[in-house]
Amino acid sequence: MAPRILLVRHGQTEWSRTGRHTGRTDVPLTGEGRRTALLLGERLAAAPWNGLPDAEVRTSPLLRAAATAELAGFGRAKEWDTLVEWDYGRYEGLTPAQLQELRPGFHIWRDGAPGGETLAEVAERADEVIGWARSAPRDVLVFAHGHFLRVLGARWLGFDPSFAAALRLDPASLSVLGWAYGAPALERWNDTAHLE
Repeated sequence: MAPRILLVRHGQTEWSRTGRHTGRTDVPLTGEGRRTALLLGERLAAAPWNGLPDAEVRTSPLLRAAATAELAGFGRAKEWDTLVEWDYGRYEGLTPAQLQELRPGFHIWRDGAPGGETLAEVAERADEVIGWARSAPRDVLVFAHGHFLRVLGARWLGFDPSFAAALRLDPASLSVLGWAYGAPALERWNDTAHLE
């Protein structure tokens, strides 16, 4: 069976709770973020995942992702800079409402991040993750960030990275990029059943 990528978006931070664009700023998990990371760990420890003992696990080195991995029971995760969030440049820390005041009609998926990364650069990193995962002998598990994982989902499916705008992803969610009839497919997306 072809390898899959299991994706975990980090737990809630104060910035994600308030909608601030959180790229490279190293913001810690809130108490709620820590709680939901533990719940995710309980889910992944149970059937059918059974702790994913054979999966290769990697995490963004940023605290919110690495702490989510640790709390979920995956302290063995190897840090990988490729998994960091989109560099928002001058828009780091701003909310969508603030960006609309600054640039009416602004849309991150179309307009990018001045002083940061372009969407094409984020997609290039996502493609690197996909190449690594598809060459793996087994499933892989990654802990990373909302916008980056959305781009990864779009690129797994073979779509333009701007398709990521249509892929919502909540904190502490579980997604699985897999296969259907030999073609890349979404097996599971933005699954938060462990939080209900």
